[in-house]
Amino acid sequence: MSLMPASEDRILSVGEITRSIKETLTEGFSGVWVKGEVSGIKRPQSGHVYFTLKEGTEATLKAVAWRATAARLTFDLRDGTEVEAFGDLDVYPPRGEYQLIVRQMRPAGLGALLLQLEELKRKLAAEGLFDPARKRPLPAFPRTIGVVTSPVGAAIRDIVKVLRTRWPGIRIVLAPVKVQGQGSATEIAAAIDRFNRWGQADLLIVGRGGGSLEDLWAFNEEPVVRAIAGSRTPVISAVGHEVDTTLADLAADVRAATPSNAAEIAVRDAKDLQHRVDVLQGRAARATRKAVHDRRRHLESLLAKYGFRRVRDLFATFQQTVDLQRERIDDAMRAQLVRLRGNLDALARAYGLREFPRRLSEQRVGITAASRRLTNAVVGQVLSERRRTVSLEDRLRALSPRAVLDRGYSLVRTTEGRLVRGVELLGAGTHVTIEFARGEAEAVIEKVAKGGKHAAEKER
Repeated sequence: MSLMPASEDRILSVGEITRSIKETLTEGFSGVWVKGEVSGIKRPQSGHVYFTLKEGTEATLKAVAWRATAARLTFDLRDGTEVEAFGDLDVYPPRGEYQLIVRQMRPAGLGALLLQLEELKRKLAAEGLFDPARKRPLPAFPRTIGVVTSPVGAAIRDIVKVLRTRWPGIRIVLAPVKVQGQGSATEIAAAIDRFNRWGQADLLIVGRGGGSLEDLWAFNEEPVVRAIAGSRTPVISAVGHEVDTTLADLAADVRAATPSNAAEIAVRDAKDLQHRVDVLQGRAARATRKAVHDRRRHLESLLAKYGFRRVRDLFATFQQTVDLQRERIDDAMRAQLVRLRGNLDALARAYGLREFPRRLSEQRVGITAASRRLTNAVVGQVLSERRRTVSLEDRLRALSPRAVLDRGYSLVRTTEGRLVRGVELLGAGTHVTIEFARGEAEAVIEKVAKGGKHAAEKER
C-alpha cells in the first residue's frame, strides 16, 4: 500500500497512520525467517513469551511467541541464545511498535543440520534401508532382550520397570553407551554389532529419552542407521518422544513412541495371557463334558432302541467269569509251586546238596513251561467264552421283540403281564395292554372270534 501526500485539508490521525503501517508490514513481511540473538526474555502468567532479537549493537527487533507456539519449543530459550525465528511482522498499535509474531523457532545453525539430515535420508532410502518389505516381525515370546542406551538416563529405568511388570521372568541385558555428544554414534553402532555377534538376544531396544534435535542427532548418523538396518536381531527404536522422528526410527523393524512404549511392544502382559489361557481351558473343559454327555446319550439311545435293557448285566457276568478264571489260574499256580517245592525238597534229600543247583535249574525250566501252558489254556478258554458271549449277544439282538415291533407288529399283554398268544385268554370286556415300537396303549376287548389258519390246523 502506498501513501499519497495529504493536502492541508486531509490530516491523518495517529490510528490511521498506524493501521496503514500495519497493513504495509503485514502484506510485505509475511512468513519471513529472522536470525538474531535473544535478549530481554519475559514470561508472564499468560504463557506468552516476549523477547528481543538483536544483531550486535546495530539493530533490534521486538518479538512475541504466543502460548501455543512457546509450548511447542524443543529447546530451552534463554538470553544470549542465537535463534532462527519464522513468523510475520505486525504492529502493536498502542505503542506504535512493530514486532515479529513468531510461529516457529529453532537454534541458529539448525537449518544446516536439517539439510544434512534430508540429504542422508534420501541417500539411505535409495539404498532400500527404509523399505517396509525388509522389516521383520518381532518374536512373540522373547526370552532375552538387549537394550542399547545410557545406563544413567530415565529411559533404562522406564524400560526395565515396564518389562518386569509385564513379564517378570524376562532376561534383560544392557549395553551401556553414550547417547549424545562426540563418539556416541560409534558406541551405539558397536553395541548393536556386539549383540549380533553374541547371538543370544531375541530382540533389541535401541534408544534414549527426549531432547532437542542436537541431543537426538546420534540416532540420525549413518553408522547407527546402517547398524540397525543390518542387524540380524529384530530392533525396536525408542528415540525421544512421539513427536520426534529420527532415521533410526525409519530403519528399525518397529518404531516405538517412547522407551516405555518400546517395552510394552517387546513383551506381552503375562496377566492378560494367563486370563486368555484360563478362558481357553474353560472352553475346552466344557466342550469335553458336552462331548461325553452327548456320547452317553447316544449310547443309551442305542441300547433302548434294540431293547437290550440288561446289556450291562451281560457284560458284568462276563467280567465275573474272567475274574473267576483268574482266581483259578492263581490257585493252580500256587498248587503247582507247592508241588514243585516238595519235589525239590525230595530231590535235595535224595541227591544231596551237590545235585541241588542242577535240579533247581531243571525244575525252574519245567515251572516256566508249565506256567506258559497253563496261561495259554486259560487265555484260550477266556477267548472261547468271549466268542460265545458275542454269539449270544448277536442271537439276543436277532430275537429282540423290539426289532419285530419296529416292523409294525405289536405285543398284547393281560393286566397280569402275561403275553397273549391266542384268544383263549381273552373275553369280551377283558382289559389288555398293547405295546408298540414307540409306546403303549390300554384297550378293552369288545368281541372275540376264534378261527384262522392256526385254529383250522388245530381242529384237524
